[in-house]
Amino acid sequence: MSLARIAVIGVATVAAIGAGLLAMSLSNTEPQEPVIISAAPAQPPIRLVDVLVTKEPVPMGSTVTGTLGWQKWPEDGIGPDLILKSAKPNAANDLNGAIARQSFFAGEPVRETKLIQPDHGFLSAILDEGKRAVAIRISAETAAGGFILPNDHVDVIMTRRADDGSGQNQRIATETVLRNLRVLAIDQSVQEQDGQKVVVGQTATLEVDPSQAEALTAAQQIADRLVLSLRSLADSVPGSPGYARFLLEQEKAQRNKIRVVRYGKIDDVTTTQ
Repeated sequence: MSLARIAVIGVATVAAIGAGLLAMSLSNTEPQEPVIISAAPAQPPIRLVDVLVTKEPVPMGSTVTGTLGWQKWPEDGIGPDLILKSAKPNAANDLNGAIARQSFFAGEPVRETKLIQPDHGFLSAILDEGKRAVAIRISAETAAGGFILPNDHVDVIMTRRADDGSGQNQRIATETVLRNLRVLAIDQSVQEQDGQKVVVGQTATLEVDPSQAEALTAAQQIADRLVLSLRSLADSVPGSPGYARFLLEQEKAQRNKIRVVRYGKIDDVTTTQ
């Protein structure tokens, strides 16, 4: 046998032995456990800014003395009406002593439109644009037993004695003079006092427009009694479920009203159709 053939056989033998050893080592290797990545991806940091808030509840009509402070809020949730420390660093001191036009919850962001300076009249500040305030006398019998409170909505019902002109045949005429008026105050209270019993007031201040103010003033002169009928919030506040129905009823009532002139006397008659 030649030397070259012996070398080839030797190399082949060594390669076979190496392949066998490699196969044995691979067969004896334990399988590795799969790696599970459970960590959530990193979220971008939330930028916080200082916003002026009320540190405790503030009832409507009270001052915000000592109740204002700064609180961190996400910058993405900042509205245009909020007061930022970066824009008005002295706002907590500048607004100290202002009067709340509406109630504030603890931690609620402060908007300057909900505050008025103490040198202005409060009642004129809480009136909506174009509105007037008119007061009428009430009692427990004419104000739903005393359960009508500020910010409720009422109808004004007028009751008076009417006759045919001869003075003999009298009858009781009842008419709803105005509908869905907001009660601004009972006596001098502009907000319900939590935890206190109902106190029957003697005067109710109602929010009306100029024409309603004239009608209410005239009704007080000719009526034997004015009664406030308490309305449900479901059909008295814009955005409530029944408010659209109230508007339609108002429009229908105006269409069905006829003015009758008889013997020099003017009467508004509402038809039933």
